[in-house]
Amino acid sequence: RTMANPLRAEVVRLYKNLLYLGREYPKGGDYFRDRLRAAFAKNRSVQDPEQIKEMIARGEYVARELEALYYLRKYRAMKQRYYEDIKKDKL
Repeated sequence: RTMANPLRAEVVRLYKNLLYLGREYPKGGDYFRDRLRAAFAKNRSVQDPEQIKEMIARGEYVARELEALYYLRKYRAMKQRYYEDIKKDKL
């Protein structure tokens, strides 16, 4: 509400993106959502645009790390299935 409008839109976009990514979190979507909500609530009163931009950058870094984690997990699962099929074929 008191945040500069363009930054507010970015923060909301980041929150929604992280919320979406958090659904697949290894400890569970509820765990991730609660932590995410707490992190955003803790910084709700920050008004300095530079500080807000730094926090947005940190949040975007977390989003990229989550995407990498999920990609790696999918890759490992596919690789495991693929090699299981090859092992079965050779037996």
